Amino acid sequence: MKVPKLKSEELRKLSDEDLQDKFFELRAELVKLKSESSRGTLKKETGKIRSTRRAIARILTIINERKLGR
Repeated sequence: MKVPKLKSEELRKLSDEDLQDKFFELRAELVKLKSESSRGTLKKETGKIRSTRRAIARILTIINERKLGR
């Protein structure tokens, strides 16, 4: 499964609930990817770990901006 690049503009349009759902979904995907990587079964998809981490960071940034009222 390819992790599409989640653009900040698209994420800002989502509600807080949708952002939380997306966060938990990506977090589960990251755990799965890391476990596959440690077992050595993650071959060509090592870049997915980085893109998933960055997508999670984008979501957390937007959530924190909303909490601060920006």
